[in-house]
This record gives sequence, C-alpha cells and structure tokens, in this order.
Amino acid sequence: MDKKIETLRSKQEEALLGGGLTRIESQHKKGKLTARERLHFLLDEGSFEEIGMLVTHRSTDFGMEKEKYPGDGVVTGYGTVNGRLVYVFSQDFTVFGGSLSETHAEKICKIMDLALKNGAPVIGLNDSGGARIQEGVVSLGGYADIFYKNTLASGVVPQISAIMGPCAGGAVYSPAITDFVLMVENTSYMFVTGPNVVKTVTHEEVSSEELGGASAHSTKSGVTHFACTNEIEAINHIKELLSYMPQNCEENTPFRVYETADESRPQLNRIIPANNSQPYDIREVIAELTDEDSFLEVHKNFAENIVVGFARLAGRSIGIVANQPAFLAGVLDINSSVKGARFVRFCDSFNIPLLVLEDVPGFLPGTDQEWNAIITNGAKLLYAFCEATVPRITVITRKAYGGAYDVMNSKHIGADMNYAWPSAEIAVMGAKGAAEIIFKRDIMAAEDPNARWLEKEKEYSDIFANPYRAAERGFIDEVIEPAETRKKLIKAFKMLENKVVNNPRKKHGNIPL
Repeated sequence: MDKKIETLRSKQEEALLGGGLTRIESQHKKGKLTARERLHFLLDEGSFEEIGMLVTHRSTDFGMEKEKYPGDGVVTGYGTVNGRLVYVFSQDFTVFGGSLSETHAEKICKIMDLALKNGAPVIGLNDSGGARIQEGVVSLGGYADIFYKNTLASGVVPQISAIMGPCAGGAVYSPAITDFVLMVENTSYMFVTGPNVVKTVTHEEVSSEELGGASAHSTKSGVTHFACTNEIEAINHIKELLSYMPQNCEENTPFRVYETADESRPQLNRIIPANNSQPYDIREVIAELTDEDSFLEVHKNFAENIVVGFARLAGRSIGIVANQPAFLAGVLDINSSVKGARFVRFCDSFNIPLLVLEDVPGFLPGTDQEWNAIITNGAKLLYAFCEATVPRITVITRKAYGGAYDVMNSKHIGADMNYAWPSAEIAVMGAKGAAEIIFKRDIMAAEDPNARWLEKEKEYSDIFANPYRAAERGFIDEVIEPAETRKKLIKAFKMLENKVVNNPRKKHGNIPL
C-alpha cells in the first residue's frame, strides 16, 4: 500500500511539473519558490499532511478536459508551526498560472472549514493570476465561496495571507478580509485592475510594481502590513506573528517563561525632552518597557504618526498602540486612526491585552482631512477602543490634548488602568492657544501684549498642563515615575488577566465605516 501511495505521489509531482523542470526553473529565475517549497520552509519538518492531492478540475470547455493536473493548482493541508496546528493552502503558479477553478476553491474552503471546526489559524500563500477564464461564472462563484468563509472565520481563528506572486482582480479581496497581509518586494503585486486597464481608462502609464507592489501597498495604501525582501523573510514573519497569537478566540495568548529581575528602567526618566515641542522616538520607550527584542511592529511604513505592534511583557503577549512624536508630532489623522482601529479590533478578537502609550496634540487640521472624513475615520479608533473588552492600560507620557485624549483609551471609554508621567499635559488644547482664547481681551489691552500672553500662558500651564487635576478626578489612577512604569504594567496586567465584561446583548455594533 505504501508503495502504491508513493507511486501516486510521484505521478502527481511529475504532472505538476508539466513533464519536466521548466516551470519550476522559471519560478526560481524570478526569485520565487514553488508552492511545495514554501510549505517546506513554513511548517515543522515532517508535519505536513496534504488533503486533496489527487483532485482535478471538472471543466470540459476549450479543450480543458485534455489538460488535467492532480491538485489543480493549489496544495492544501495541515501541519504545525513551532508545534502548533495550522491549516494551509499554497497556490501553484506552475499550473494554469495558479488560476482559481471550482475545485481549486473547494479545496481552500475545505481547509477553512476544518480550521473553524478545530480552532486553528489559516495561512494562505497566494500566487494566482485570478479566476480561471475557461470556467466563467463557476470560478467567480468559487471566489465568493472563499470570501464568505473568510468572513465567517474572521475573529474566530487568525487568518494570514502572504502574497508570493500576482494577486489581481477578485483574488485580492480574500487577503483583504484576512487579519494580516504580507508581500514580497519585486515579485508580488496586488490590484483590482492592472496597468493595461488603468492605461485604457485613465491614460495613466504605470508599472505593476508602481501600481500594486509591496512598496506601494506598505507605504501608500496600507493594504499590506509587512513588505519583505524575499519569500524566506515573509515566511519567517508569519512564524513570528503566530507566536504572539492564540490558536483561536476561545484561548488566551501564548506565555513564555520569564524570570523576574530588576524591572526598573532609569533610562525612561531621561527620555522626554525638556522642551515639550521637541520630538522623541516612542520606539525607545517601547523598547525599555517590553521584554528585550520582543517588539514586532505592524504596518511600520504606513501612517508613521502612530506605532502599533506586538510585544511581550514579562513573557505575556500584548498589543501596543502608541502615538509617535517623531512623525507629524504624533497627531491623529485619517490613516493613523484606521491603522490603530484595525489593530485594536484584532487584539480584542483574540484576547490580546492592549497597552496604549499616549503623546497626542490632537487631530490633524486641514481641508484635506475634513473633506476625506476625519470625523468618520477618527471615530473608528474611538469605536474600536470603546468596544474592546480585553485588559486595557494607558500611559500618558506627555501631551493628551482635546478629543484625542478621549479617543486614546481614556478612562472615560473603558480603560482599566490609566497612568501618567509627571511630564503629562492633559488639557483641551496647548497652553499657548488656550491663553490666547481665554485671555484675549486682557492680552490686547496690555501695554506689552506678548509679555502678557506669555504670562497668561504660564498661568494656564501651571493649572492645567499637568496630570494632577485629572488624578484628583480619578481620570488618572496614578502619576508614576517613568523608571517604574514597567513594574507597574507587569503588576497591572497580571491583576487584569481574569477580566470579564458583559456588554449589552446585540447582533453586532455598527462601526462607522
């Protein structure tokens, strides 16, 4: 029996190669691995179990009945990554350009059904030219089936999509529904309509890379969360991502053994500049607060005025959302709000506690922001925090002005613990602008308006530009020395690990999309 199975496997591999090595050699010349090589590097050695190895398409039009390959352009199955179960599919570009047929789609849907039933992540390695034209509406229906399964699985099991080659037309919407998208520079691209259609309709001359390459989607559109230099790097990113996530929404995050040591971080006492208009890099704060080399930044090159990512704190997985004073002074705008909201909702779906580091002077003003719906988009971040039931802790490092103070996980919208450093400034607006409005007549009537303005600015600053008024009201739980922040966070997250929230019963909320 074993010999018979081995013979079948050999025949399948020979068929997939089209009778020779030409197609694989073509893949390698482009800097791409084959479908099976990708699975080899992703999964633990010897753990892969293939499902649907001998499936072939059912199409009989355009002479397709004469061209049948076992597997029909996609390798599906399950295995383990670092000992944890995952379900995988890997599209094979050497078979009909990886195009999606009815049976191709059925194989992917079967994998997703198993993932839902057994509570394990789904990883898709996408390398497809799109729907198989020879099958017409049947292949389009196959895509819709996959989209539906993606939506059902959303928030139940983690879904990760790696774009390893072309991904065009309807093919892009499945990755877009999943939790994280990775792309490979120079060999992968995503777009709804390609360069030729763009040229015909809008007369724009643009290459595939410029239109939908890894760089474009990691910096301009935000479609991809990670732009990787090669496929091995992308696969390693998938493994690292999985290490921070539970298997499904019913489980808690993975825990790594951690030996308690001296958790004081004196460097944090010197990190905030004396001049409150001077920038600093929030990543330096994150590095001091979290376990060594544990921070995995998500969406690094998109909306850089907010930093999001996973880290570990005393061995526990957490999600971090932090304003970035080193870029646009850390203001919230459309892109940063959407970026933050998406990350918060993922963490809440999979029981990953949230740490918010706040230094925000407000929302970005301007016609561009207002006309492109900063109101609706800013509300997405607000909604995401309000909705989240995981443990939520905020540390205000410096500025917390205006509505942005409310939005960034304030006590008023359900945060569990809110700390502030002595350098924190919690107010409706900056002292200079506030003094100009409140004391306008007084300033204008003065012999030296500028001197009077400075005097009133200091007066306002002394009263409001500090964390103590908020602490008196209970909006801040404690004003802490920066060096002690890590200690406080470890204890607070430990205290909150059994948190339970019973929200009003409803079908689902209506997030402002």
